[in-house]
Amino acid sequence: MKDSLLVLICGKYLWEKSLMAGPTRRPSEWIDGFLFVGNHLALDFLNTKPILDGAPRELLSDVAALERWLIASGVVSSRRDKAMVRAWRDSPRAAAFVPKLIAFRERLRAAVSRVENGSPPSNSFLAEVNRLLKAHPQRAHLTREGSGVALSVSHELRRPEDVWAPIVAAVTHLLSEIEPVRIRKCESEACVVHFHDTSKKGSRRWCSMNICGNRLKVAAYQRRRRLA
Repeated sequence: MKDSLLVLICGKYLWEKSLMAGPTRRPSEWIDGFLFVGNHLALDFLNTKPILDGAPRELLSDVAALERWLIASGVVSSRRDKAMVRAWRDSPRAAAFVPKLIAFRERLRAAVSRVENGSPPSNSFLAEVNRLLKAHPQRAHLTREGSGVALSVSHELRRPEDVWAPIVAAVTHLLSEIEPVRIRKCESEACVVHFHDTSKKGSRRWCSMNICGNRLKVAAYQRRRRLA
């Protein structure tokens, strides 16, 4: 019980730390064909099926795409983990895992939509997350760092199912630690991107000024001109 509590506290601390560092780590909104405007790993994962050219597009289309997203998102960063994930390319097990991950993403979408509408996630979704947390925990450990001690949480990607660990940890943090009013969908009707509003005033309206913001502002300006 104490070990589980320590892992939970460690995970919470490190997720908050990593999320604060996110914007400086990702200066670009698009990395290797994936969109990163969610300000949170769970929402960046959710945003892997955006509307492009007027239609929904699945970006996690196969194992190779999952590999690229894991690297672009920072979930996989070490040379060892990259080699491990690269070895999944021709794996039937990995090919069977991708649809399961996509199906979970869509259940996450429903849960996030409920939160945005002022309701908690369904009991069935929370039960699923709890099962995954138990089956795929992250590991917490302490190391010496100079004259002090550093805390880190890690996961080993030995097999495709190990991807659950960082994904579910992120979902747990999103649903338990982020203010629900700060979780939003882009106000553009033609956009399905969600984000964590980290602005000081909490006034962010669009997924990105470059993607939807400027377009909507131009459309509003043109409407005002027509009315005038």
